[in-house]
Amino acid sequence: MARYRAVIAYEGDAFQGFQRLRGAAAAPSVQGALEAALARLAGQPVPIIAAGRTDRGVHASGQVIAFDIAWRHSERALQNALNAALPDSIAVLQLSRADVDFHPRYQAARRTYEYRVYFANVRHPLLARYAWRVTPPCELTLMNSAAELLIGRHDFASFGRPPLGERGTTERTVFTAKWRALPVQYGVPCAAFRITADAFLYRMVRAIVGNLVAVGQGKLSLAAFERAFRAAQRGALRHLAPPHGLTLVEVTFSETQEDSKREDARWSAEDEIQDLHTYP
Repeated sequence: MARYRAVIAYEGDAFQGFQRLRGAAAAPSVQGALEAALARLAGQPVPIIAAGRTDRGVHASGQVIAFDIAWRHSERALQNALNAALPDSIAVLQLSRADVDFHPRYQAARRTYEYRVYFANVRHPLLARYAWRVTPPCELTLMNSAAELLIGRHDFASFGRPPLGERGTTERTVFTAKWRALPVQYGVPCAAFRITADAFLYRMVRAIVGNLVAVGQGKLSLAAFERAFRAAQRGALRHLAPPHGLTLVEVTFSETQEDSKREDARWSAEDEIQDLHTYP
């Protein structure tokens, strides 16, 4: 028996969420699909541990899981066997042996999410599955002024609560929070918000994005955003972005923090952000 560590990707709209729910055997979950595939390979139940539990509709390209299995063949053979047993909506991107005490949730140092939007008067079928259609367009410079307020150790109660079944503080440390314009796709202007923190509250990223978009559209002033954020009261900020634009892109651990910092620096060094009010 050995412990393995895997990086997985999945389409969130194919599942009710990551976590398998009690009493909801018919509700598909990412955890349920992974454990079913592992059980087929092992001939017995194989529970998994994940770095995070994404909500219904939220995607992942860098979720990290761990599991114990008796496997006599190579790591590549296990990866291939798992991918063959999994539905098309889930893929194991990387797989390797891990220390016996490796725990992706408790040992994760940073988690990074990316939220994508596109600016169009009508829904675009080739963008709508993984990005939120926003109209009117937003002023990214103003949104980044609001996003900068989030960096550091703060009480984020205005944006969410601890996950169900958990008690604890609503304080979190945000390392980076930044919007940038993306290349135009299918003639449509697009943008992405990337945020890295030690951990997140329930629906925290979606609440942040929804309210930053409101700031960028002039529906919420920067001063009002800051007041509500500093108040640290649940319900103080009511805008919530839909789940389908959100992707868990990376989980970093102590040994990979330097890589994460380099990625943060790359984002900060991007070309000057375009003001999306200039687009038609």
